[in-house]
Amino acid sequence: MFLPHHLSRRYTDDNRTALEAQRAAHEISQAPIVFQVSRLMIKFGILQMLSDSRDGLTIDEIASKSRLSVYAVKVLLESSMSIGTVLYDNDKFVCSKTGWFLLNDPSVRVNMDFNHDVNYLGMFHLEEALLSGKPAGLSVFGDWSTLYEGLSSLPEKVQKSWFGFDHYYSDGSFADAFKVVFEDRPKRLLDVGGNTGKWALYCVGHDSEVEITIMDLPQQIELMKSNIASAAGVDRIQGYGCNMLSEDTVFPTGFDVVWFSQFLDCFSETEIVSILKRAAKALSPDAKIYIMETLWDRQKFETASYVLTQTSVYFTAMANGNSKMYHSQDFISLVEQAGLKVERIHDNIGTGHTILRCSVK
Repeated sequence: MFLPHHLSRRYTDDNRTALEAQRAAHEISQAPIVFQVSRLMIKFGILQMLSDSRDGLTIDEIASKSRLSVYAVKVLLESSMSIGTVLYDNDKFVCSKTGWFLLNDPSVRVNMDFNHDVNYLGMFHLEEALLSGKPAGLSVFGDWSTLYEGLSSLPEKVQKSWFGFDHYYSDGSFADAFKVVFEDRPKRLLDVGGNTGKWALYCVGHDSEVEITIMDLPQQIELMKSNIASAAGVDRIQGYGCNMLSEDTVFPTGFDVVWFSQFLDCFSETEIVSILKRAAKALSPDAKIYIMETLWDRQKFETASYVLTQTSVYFTAMANGNSKMYHSQDFISLVEQAGLKVERIHDNIGTGHTILRCSVK
C-alpha cells in the first residue's frame, strides 16, 4: 500500500513519548463520553458563550446564561477543560482553539450530527457487523438489508443528518466536477445513484441542452421526483428505478457519459466490479465513465484521511456491512478488473474528491 509523504510521516513512525501514548490510549477509552460532552457544550450554547466573551465567564455566569444547574455546568466544563475545548484562566473559562473549530468548522458540525443521529447507537453492534459482513447496527432503525433501502423511512432527524452529511461533501464539488465532466459537452448523461437529484438539477441548470437519467432504487427515484418536482429544467430529468445489486439489472444505453458520484463506495469490491462491468457493456465506443470518490490516500491534508478512514466504519456497522472508503490503488484495480482503463485522474475536486475518467479497454 503506497502512502504519500504527508501520510507516511504520521502512519509509519511512532514518535509519541510514553506519556503521550498513554494519554492517547485514555482518550480512546473515554471517546464516547468526550463526544457527548462536546456535543452538549455546543447544544447548550456554552461554547458559543465562551467564544463570544472576550474575558471569559465564571461557572455562575454560565449557569445563569444557559439555565443549567451549577452542578451540570461544572461537570461539562471540567470535562471540557481536560478534553481541551475550554481553558481556565483566573476563575473564568474561555474557548480554546479546538473549541473554536468545534463551533465554526462546518465539516466538524456535519460529522458530529451524522455520528450522533445516524451512527452512535448502531456502533454498539460493530463487532457483530465485522463478523457477519452485515450492517448489524442498522437494526436500531429498522429491518432492512442496507440503509439505502430504508433511507426514506428513517426518522426525520436521522434523515436530515444523513442527507446533511451526504450533501455537504457532494455539493461542494459540483462546480469543479461540472468542468471536468462537461468538458466535451455531453448531450445525454446517466447519473447512477443520483439520490435526491441535486447534481442532475445543477447540470440542467448549467447546460441548456443536456438530458439526464437518474438510475437508482425505485424508492429513491420517487424521493428524487418529489424533491425536484417544481425545479427549472425538471423536464430534462428522467428516472430509472432498479436494484443495482441484481446481476439481472442492465444499464440503459445511448449515453455520452455514465456518472458515478460517491456511489461505488457503497458497495463491496466484488459488487463494484459487477456494476462497472455492466456499465461498460452499455457504453458506446466514444462514451466515458466518470467516477467521483473520496479516496483516503489522495487527500491534501491528513485530517481528511483520518475522517475518511473512520467513515469506513459507518459503512460496516450501518450502511451495508461490506464497503468502505477506498485506497486509490485498490479502487483503480477494481476499475481495471471491470475491463476499463483510467484515462485521467483529477484530484482536489471540491472537498477532497478525486474524479477518474474511464473508458473501455
